[in-house]
Amino acid sequence: MNVESYREYCLSKPGVTESCPFGPDTLVFKVMDKMFALTSLVTFEFINLKCDPERAQELRDQYEAIRPGYHMNKQHWNSVYVDGTLSDQLIYELIDHSYELIVDSLPKKLKIELEEIRNAQE
Repeated sequence: MNVESYREYCLSKPGVTESCPFGPDTLVFKVMDKMFALTSLVTFEFINLKCDPERAQELRDQYEAIRPGYHMNKQHWNSVYVDGTLSDQLIYELIDHSYELIVDSLPKKLKIELEEIRNAQE
C-alpha cells in the first residue's frame, strides 16, 4: 500500500473529508467531522486507526506491525505499519472498522445526514 491508494480508499467513503489540522505533514481523514484515520505525509510508515479495545489488543498480539496508537489513546487506537508485512486487504478492513466505529458513534442527526450523502452518491 502507498499513501495515494490509502488516500483514495479513505476518500471513497461517504461523508469523508481530508485535512491537515496538526500541520502540513499529517494527513487526517474525518467522517462527518470526526477523525477515523491519520498518517504522516513525510514518511507514510504507519496509519493510526480507531479500533474496538478488545480487538485492538488481539490484533497487536497477532501482528507485529500493529502496535498501540502513536500519540493517541492506546486503548482505542492502533498504529498499523505499512511495511509490507500486512496485506492491503487487512489494512482496508481495519480502515473500514475505524470508519464504522465513528459512524456508529455519531448522533442521530449526523447519521441521517450521512445516509443522505450515501444515497446521493449511489
